[in-house]
Amino acid sequence: MTVDFSVNEMLEMQRTLQEKYKDKWEPISPETGRSHLLWMIGEAGEVIDIIKKNGDTEPLVDAVLRKNLVEELSDVLMHYSDILLCYGISAGELKQAYTEKFEKNMKRW
Repeated sequence: MTVDFSVNEMLEMQRTLQEKYKDKWEPISPETGRSHLLWMIGEAGEVIDIIKKNGDTEPLVDAVLRKNLVEELSDVLMHYSDILLCYGISAGELKQAYTEKFEKNMKRW
């Protein structure tokens, strides 16, 4: 089963969360982009902790550990999406930059 999950879907989901919790969370703005970046790095640290504490291959075979790993990676992506929203970066703009970087890396070695 193939499942696509687009940047636009993630951004829309984050907009919905931000709207729901607008009275509790920092607003989405360039001024709060740094905070969202720091939160994302913290979540990436939680991903690293799972690997560090359990080894590189254990998340491939332990269903509970894998679920935790994927959940923490989802937290990283949620904060990543907030950062895109803070700086008004569209899926199209991201795709263009990603494609250009990919092409540059393909020519590196």
